[in-house]
Amino acid sequence: MKEQIKFGMIGGGVMGEALLSRLVAQNIYQPQEILVSEPLESRRDFLAKQYNINVTNHNQLVASATESAILLAIKPQIFSQVVPDLVNAMAGKDEKPLIISILAGTTLQKLETAFSGFPVVRVMPNTPAIVGAGISAIAPGKLVEPSHLDLAKNILQAVGQVLEVPESMMDAVTGLSGSGPAYVALIVEALADGGVYAGLPRAIASQLALQTVLGTARLIEETGSHPAQLKDQVTSPGGTTIAGVAQLENHGLRAALINAVKAATERSKELGS
Repeated sequence: MKEQIKFGMIGGGVMGEALLSRLVAQNIYQPQEILVSEPLESRRDFLAKQYNINVTNHNQLVASATESAILLAIKPQIFSQVVPDLVNAMAGKDEKPLIISILAGTTLQKLETAFSGFPVVRVMPNTPAIVGAGISAIAPGKLVEPSHLDLAKNILQAVGQVLEVPESMMDAVTGLSGSGPAYVALIVEALADGGVYAGLPRAIASQLALQTVLGTARLIEETGSHPAQLKDQVTSPGGTTIAGVAQLENHGLRAALINAVKAATERSKELGS
């Protein structure tokens, strides 16, 4: 390959594309500096046409050609099938590229054992990355230098905020922010359903539900208020809000969300075992 490949990606799925699209849009990498490996021909054709990047169906080519950073964006279940070819293709490289893994539940120990001698970071992004509003937790491996960490953060900041955490917290991060968009989507859907039940047209109920969640999140972020404080501000004695809050408490909303995060955390641990 004639081009100088600085950023390689194994797997061209939704999360990988989210990062890819914003790396190109923000000129962090030029399209000709990116190489993506993807088994589906239709997906390769789409990514090449949409972003003008290099594509291949050979993981080994990405591994051998990439100079700076390689993003692993595959299912954790196929990790053991994919890694040997990557390692073989990188054997003898003078400069070892940074390995960035977004595989749920896949530990640094497992990654560093597989990519012996390579700097590795473990990352948990979330799907709001698609619109640049994500948050990624990052845990650096033993061989990661400050320059590697800066590189990883620069890449991940293309899709939102970056938070460095100890690896011991990564499964909990997965349970909260990694899986959390699904919980919030369910809440938005349920609020809209409630509006329809109360007599609103579906389109109006959906718009009200969505903007209420968006606006509330923004209000909490910009004011720095504790969520309980905001709740108290809109909950007047004997009013409508306290009637609704009482129903949420009666039906265990808090416990349901806490248990959802706990269950997703435990599943992340299982995937890594």
